[in-house]
Amino acid sequence: MMQLKFWKTAAIFLILVGLCWQTQTLSALTEDEQNTISVVKNSIDSVVFITNIQLVRDFFYREDAVPRGSGSGFVWDNQGHIVTNYHVIEDGDIFAVTLPNQQQRKARLVGKEPNKDIAVLKIEGDLQGISPIKVGSSKVLQVGQKVVAIGNPFGFDHTVTTGIVSALGRQMMGAGGVTIRDMIQTDASINPGNSGGPLLNSDSELIGMNTMIYSRTGTSTGIGFAVPVDTIKKVVPQIIRYGKVIRPGLGISLLQDSYARRIGVKGVVVVDVPSGSEADKDGIRGIARNRYGEIYLQDVIVGIDDHKITSYDDLYNVLENYRIGETVTLVLLRGERERKLRFTLVGID
Repeated sequence: MMQLKFWKTAAIFLILVGLCWQTQTLSALTEDEQNTISVVKNSIDSVVFITNIQLVRDFFYREDAVPRGSGSGFVWDNQGHIVTNYHVIEDGDIFAVTLPNQQQRKARLVGKEPNKDIAVLKIEGDLQGISPIKVGSSKVLQVGQKVVAIGNPFGFDHTVTTGIVSALGRQMMGAGGVTIRDMIQTDASINPGNSGGPLLNSDSELIGMNTMIYSRTGTSTGIGFAVPVDTIKKVVPQIIRYGKVIRPGLGISLLQDSYARRIGVKGVVVVDVPSGSEADKDGIRGIARNRYGEIYLQDVIVGIDDHKITSYDDLYNVLENYRIGETVTLVLLRGERERKLRFTLVGID
């Protein structure tokens, strides 16, 4: 009986020693370290590794699967949708997603928005074990606040780096050929393979998607950029619902900026106006030919409401602030004559 009592006392003693050791270990960590660990534990199961495979045909039309690239992504919802960068899946034919438990699943492309460098995949098969990320807001971000980046740089899965919000409202040229505005700048180390991974705040909330770095060597120099989560929240639901983004526009064909610059035009040249469209009824005219077969310009868009338009990039980003069905004042230049007209924005993709 005494021996049993002794072993019970010894067991209780060992448990107490273990608890004291654990408490001392935790107390040895700083508050910031404990917070980082908490963010990682809360979010790590939402981060995935994406492999992009391209099918290539040789001279004899034999098809071969060639790795096109890789990157990161995060689980958006319980339906298996994965959000990543467009440039991670660009030109790919087959996509493999490695889950946090190291299981690999095939995924299909749901849709993409190159102008925002956003794409959505959907995992095929069993959805058990996936954990949607906690979505926050980028509207309330402040320069100097802590951020945590999780991704798969150089193929090393679930790598964690920390830093701060270095700047807000940055403009960087995206994969779609127009600038992505309101980007988050961070000094958290971001390297090739981090693209598409989440940028998180100290509450484990998604505030952005790690997208690019500014570097002359191709590796992190402490200047990284993330697409803000408020942009992601606007784009992703549309891609999931329609397979594309439907945004406000004019419903007319426009000349690329590179060609407009060659002929010295500042503004957006109207190329073609569909017959019977609202633009046609409003008298907007595109490029035409004279009786000698020579091409000449007609209308050039130089303004919308109080916004000056000097390029398609300007036009695209200004229209982002409006909704389909809203009426704007369109400023057109034809030759030396400027005119204004009220125009109702239509949905385009």
